[in-house]
Amino acid sequence: MDQDNAPFQIHVHGDIVLRHDVGFDALEAALKPLWKYTGARSLAGGAESFYDSEPGIQFDPQEHVLHICWTLEGDEDFRYQLDEMCMNLNEVSASGAAIEVTFYDASFDEEDEEAGGQSRDDFMILYVGPTPEAIMTAQRDSLVEDMVRLMQRHFDESELTGVIAEVDKLFAGRFHALVDSLRLDRAFGSVGGVSARHQKRRPDRLH
Repeated sequence: MDQDNAPFQIHVHGDIVLRHDVGFDALEAALKPLWKYTGARSLAGGAESFYDSEPGIQFDPQEHVLHICWTLEGDEDFRYQLDEMCMNLNEVSASGAAIEVTFYDASFDEEDEEAGGQSRDDFMILYVGPTPEAIMTAQRDSLVEDMVRLMQRHFDESELTGVIAEVDKLFAGRFHALVDSLRLDRAFGSVGGVSARHQKRRPDRLH
């Protein structure tokens, strides 16, 4: 994409544990939707962030973890690259993980805010993992973390065990429903796939 006058700065953030048999070449292929969008010809060419203070896209071969703290300039069509990236990462990940993506309206400034204008900022969380269960576990962990952070303002963490147990029941019910659905698909010859779920809320502006 031609990034001149791009309407958004887009920040992608997450840590994904990879399978031990996944090497750099496989990772480069999985992340092709990201680096190709920037106009780069390889992961090495597109891994650098728009901001020097951010590490960009990094692969730790010792821990087998993909670290992403990366900003680029782009448009709404970058969402399609994210969908493809998630499907690719499902194939190489070892466990469920959350990836946060924030779209910052590049044309929105302090004067617009003071005038009561509305920015086009958007935020989503994408979940990836090798199985539906792994993805749901990542979703559950994110939700529990957010709940505990919010409710600790009013309650001790030890008082929240009942609330967390109820969340676990909800996810257990959802997982059993998914398992039943996949069994039904197989019974009728359908092939089920693993996909990323999106959660949206308005972000705080960082830049």
